[in-house]
Amino acid sequence: MEVSKKLLNSVPGCVDDVLHGLTSCSPGLRVLQGHRVVLREDLDRVKGQVALLSGGGSGHEPAHAGYVGQGMLTGVIAGPVFTSPPVGSIVAAIRTVAQAGAAGVLLLVKNYTGDRLNFGLALERARREGLEVEMVVIADDCAFFSLRKAGRRGLCGIILIHKIAGALAEEGKGLQEIASFVKTVAAGIGTLGVSLSPCSVPGSGPTFTLGSDEIELGLGIHGEAGVQRYKMMSCDEVVKIMIDHMTDPTSKSRVEVQSGDSIILIVNNLGGLSCLELQVVASSAVRFLEGRGLRIERAMTGSFMTALEMSGVSITLMKTSSEILQLFDKETSAPAWPRVSRNPVSGRTRTFPCAPESPQPKESNPDVVSVQVYSRVLGYVCSSLLSLEEELNDLDRAAGDGDCGSTHARAAHAIQDWISSGQIPSHPSRFLAALSHVLLEKMGGTSGAVRKSIHCCKRWIFGPKRSNTYSFFNACGYVSLVGHPLF
Repeated sequence: MEVSKKLLNSVPGCVDDVLHGLTSCSPGLRVLQGHRVVLREDLDRVKGQVALLSGGGSGHEPAHAGYVGQGMLTGVIAGPVFTSPPVGSIVAAIRTVAQAGAAGVLLLVKNYTGDRLNFGLALERARREGLEVEMVVIADDCAFFSLRKAGRRGLCGIILIHKIAGALAEEGKGLQEIASFVKTVAAGIGTLGVSLSPCSVPGSGPTFTLGSDEIELGLGIHGEAGVQRYKMMSCDEVVKIMIDHMTDPTSKSRVEVQSGDSIILIVNNLGGLSCLELQVVASSAVRFLEGRGLRIERAMTGSFMTALEMSGVSITLMKTSSEILQLFDKETSAPAWPRVSRNPVSGRTRTFPCAPESPQPKESNPDVVSVQVYSRVLGYVCSSLLSLEEELNDLDRAAGDGDCGSTHARAAHAIQDWISSGQIPSHPSRFLAALSHVLLEKMGGTSGAVRKSIHCCKRWIFGPKRSNTYSFFNACGYVSLVGHPLF
């Protein structure tokens, strides 16, 4: 199997490079010497507060180290790519924050066998040393209708627990109180992912195969098998399938939301999805959720819990309340946490009314013949452009971005709509002004701006005093040049 390309220095050292890259660019973070552990630089501020530790295998960046900072995690233990961190490093992190004066340590762990075992063993060792440690396991996967022995997998929902627990710790809440509260919050979180392509561990080939016309629903963040494959479909259709699956009343792993509930929404890039596609997914998700009567209080879009370069997206829903929102809105210095508006997403106007255009003077005696000529000439030009769309795109790919044909096809469709509207003026100056306006508004690209400029120059040359007869013969001359008869 062919090894996938990765921009690394070495496979064995890539995790160390990741942590050094993060701490080099984030002055508030440090690496614990001898371990793959990232800690807050200001550990003295943790004295008397509960310390929060999380982590797991690498390859999910910015999770989890990107969520270390005031108001979120105290530290993170990173394992090799897609591999749980060693017990020794977890214990070292617990000791370090305990010696800094933490009033107990809470481990926040995704529900994966390796993570549960290693963090659990570290917890037992720390307790034998007399340290006060608790662990909460987060399981938010909504993929499987019947629960497996291992339970639901831990996915993107854990970052919401990082945020809520971090706010509680900053308020000085006790270890047991924080653990109990986040368990309750976690029960109201659900996540489901869909993949368009596989991912690949550094030094290896793809973790699974997926047809070029296929998508997979419900896969894990390490490439674990999902629940169903579909043929490629529209974004609206994919999002509807995802949310219907997450909330299916017959599913044992569903997220319990119903009309009238308030929620927090995360649209998470699994690593390789373009920002353009991600915002299309966000639009579909907001529209579909609001259509079901849910009130979206906060929304986040971006890369929060990835699976290396997997092209895909996950949707996370969390039931919320005024108390949870207050904690969610608390400030944090964690470098990967986005600036989230404190205003509700639902119930607000999302558009500005467009200022009306200045009314154009109507022609008193329009020349019907000229309008017919314009329409025929433009109709022929539009048909030619549409037939040459792919050929022009192919030519443009040699030196550009390959959209020349598509740009001109967009202009052709806009002009055809304009012709059908019956709004074509007969005077050449007004005709060219109107044509340039259509191109500028609908065509886009460099071509649109260039053609707008050309038509403006022609409008000035013809001038308002040029006769319609001149326009008629000018159009006839053009058509004779392209070899297309008018009559």
